[in-house]
Amino acid sequence: MKKFDISTILFGLVLTAVAVYFMLRSTPSQGAPSSTISAVQIGNVIWDQTEMNIADVKAYSTATGFVSAAEKKGGGLTYEGGFVQKPGWTWKTPYGVTANDLEPAVHLNQKEAESVCRYYGKRLPAESEWTSAAFLEQRANPPAGYTKGQRYPFPGGSTPTVSHCLNGCGDYKGLAPAGALNRGTGHVTTKTTKPGVNGLYDMGGNVWEWTATERNGGYITRGASWWYGPERQQESDVESKPGDIAVVYIGFRCVADAVKQ
Repeated sequence: MKKFDISTILFGLVLTAVAVYFMLRSTPSQGAPSSTISAVQIGNVIWDQTEMNIADVKAYSTATGFVSAAEKKGGGLTYEGGFVQKPGWTWKTPYGVTANDLEPAVHLNQKEAESVCRYYGKRLPAESEWTSAAFLEQRANPPAGYTKGQRYPFPGGSTPTVSHCLNGCGDYKGLAPAGALNRGTGHVTTKTTKPGVNGLYDMGGNVWEWTATERNGGYITRGASWWYGPERQQESDVESKPGDIAVVYIGFRCVADAVKQ
């Protein structure tokens, strides 16, 4: 009778178990869901062209059972001479009414924004990455009005006219119902405005964007929002907010590191 080496058999069983494990498990690179947002590569970072939208947060919530802090508290915040809680204002209903799937997702705090990005295999950008993409044109062949290697005063380019803000920007009207706000008209749907530096939308205006960079006990937000004029969009304007705050005019966008060949 042929003799079997028990160590060989055991080694084979281990290899089989390892193979089955790797076939069954879902890795971030292989299992990350697809986002509805188009992306562009700028340097070594792949950027979502627009701010995170309702559709993608809805998919994340459905898959994970996510309930935001603003929902648990009964509503997010707006500013009326101080922060005021608005019952029923959440990422699903930013002004108390159901949002369009392509509206930017607001009323999410910094950690919640980070979690949504991670679900799609992405992350929040560092503030230095954000400013580089927003102000320094890096496309090889940018369209008319933009020059490779030039640093612009606004994320929209030489002027803020492509962006949506309180006044002094483009002729856009926000989606907030009449009487809902004491200032401004609210955000517009993503891709309503025109693209700016590096082909990105709304890096200036529309809604503030969370970054991953800590400052003064909070996190830096960039780009300003519909609540302010264009002066807040400039590179010199560095704003930080508590990481746990969920506000009607703060959103975010996600990035991913480009795979090195």
